[in-house]
Amino acid sequence: MADAPKPQQSQQRQSPFLPMFETFRAELDEHHDRRERIIKASRDITASSKKIIFSLQRIRKLNQPLPPNITKANKQYWDTIKTAYAAISKDLQGINAYRYARNITGGHQEFIESLSFQHYLETQTIISYEDACKQLAELGAKDGAIMLTPEDYLLGVFDMVGELMRFAVTAMATSGALPGGEARRAPAGDKDAMDVDEPEKAQGPQRNVLQDMRELRMHLEGVDARSDFKFQSDVEKKMGVMRTCVEKVETGLYGLVVRGRERPKGWMPELGGERREVE
Repeated sequence: MADAPKPQQSQQRQSPFLPMFETFRAELDEHHDRRERIIKASRDITASSKKIIFSLQRIRKLNQPLPPNITKANKQYWDTIKTAYAAISKDLQGINAYRYARNITGGHQEFIESLSFQHYLETQTIISYEDACKQLAELGAKDGAIMLTPEDYLLGVFDMVGELMRFAVTAMATSGALPGGEARRAPAGDKDAMDVDEPEKAQGPQRNVLQDMRELRMHLEGVDARSDFKFQSDVEKKMGVMRTCVEKVETGLYGLVVRGRERPKGWMPELGGERREVE
């Protein structure tokens, strides 16, 4: 009677295949670990960017340097963003920049939203794609630059329009006027969306935030997103929100200018009987 095969001998027959599957397992584990790191960093970047935006909404004037208290308050959030990008810059090099693009896109869009909003408050212009890529590349530290796709840049600018709406409505409610910066001289041969129409003139008509939003809407409506289905779907969703934001500012300005002139001089809103008694 032949002896039954021992388990060890059976395992030895399969051993030529085990190293191959162990390699696959190691690659999958590395992929999942990298993916989780990128998702966590994206969430940290998103959270810090939102806090920066909340702090910037306390500003009431355009085309001026940020107040020192706002700069000081936001420094910790910019440091958090820099640390998060530096931690994953090695994971987003080469082909991995495209492989994990959907995992980092949320952080990229929120980062561009906060960066472009701060840039607009300081200069009353929209930060260019090249400048945004340069600033993001500086956050990658020694492991290499992090890629910013044109799609993430545009989607972040779409979201920034909503912050302009909140900024404009809040400023009108508190100061009774629509924020606007001083007229600027455009560089020779360069006419950006937020520049005056006649750059050769040193002084021109003052532009307000609503004029900038209308011009930005015009340019965003001309975006051709048909080359990518996911990008096209995102643009269609954000396009309606962007148009609604511009319309809200137009409605607010109408109520401020047109309806405000119909009120008699010295008119004050009704405060209620209880509050009048207290006063």
